[in-house]
Amino acid sequence: EVQLVESGGGSVQAGGSLRLSCTASGFSFDELAFDGLTVGWYRQAPGNECELVSKISSDGSTDYGDSAKGRFTISRDNAKNTVYLQMNSLKAEDTAVYYCAADGSWARHGRCLSLQIMNFNYWGQGTQVTVSS
Repeated sequence: EVQLVESGGGSVQAGGSLRLSCTASGFSFDELAFDGLTVGWYRQAPGNECELVSKISSDGSTDYGDSAKGRFTISRDNAKNTVYLQMNSLKAEDTAVYYCAADGSWARHGRCLSLQIMNFNYWGQGTQVTVSS
């Protein structure tokens, strides 16, 4: 069973940086390998739907939500089955639970539970990012 495990969340002051990691494990021989997957990040701020933060395709092409452009950078290390999200110049409005997702249909936003169940084969447990102003 494939699992996505996020790490790297925490509390930081506005203007600071964090790097999130999403590591995948449990691929069987008949499943698409990690390096063939598009992997990305959604986030859910309190009271809001999930919004797409960023994703990276198997060929390394990237896509960012408007809130992440110019501040966040997504990258991947296929040898480690890991995708990273480097977040710089953090703002209070970046406070959210950040979820890693893979192998699915990438909506710009939506209800998190619906995305998890209907859109993606793999979804992480989330990591909290808190930015204080």
